[in-house]
Amino acid sequence: MSVVSLILIVAGVLLNVAGQLLLKASTIAVGYFDYSCESIMSVGWKLATDWHFISAMCCYMFGVVIWILALSRVQVSIAYPLLSLGYVVNAVAARYLFNESLNTAKVIGMGVMIFGVVIISHT
Repeated sequence: MSVVSLILIVAGVLLNVAGQLLLKASTIAVGYFDYSCESIMSVGWKLATDWHFISAMCCYMFGVVIWILALSRVQVSIAYPLLSLGYVVNAVAARYLFNESLNTAKVIGMGVMIFGVVIISHT
């Protein structure tokens, strides 16, 4: 895999992670809401006008473009498993940004994912 391909994949993963973290920040900014027909418009408007949500959508938009560029250079059977590294980055970032738990089981699971990615990327 070339350096450019690796950069594109990492950029795609990081944009996806940023999008997820921004969506979480958006839900925190909007606050708790009920899943009801009465609240759908007001909650939808709050989300649509929240800068976290708008930024998340931009991350996803640019992420798709970057991912298409990556897939034009790397086999999908190699590139797609690398997306799972986003779970690791996301879990660690969520620990520090949102004080989410990062227990032993999660760390072991992330280690298994990383090991799997290493095996797949070397085939």
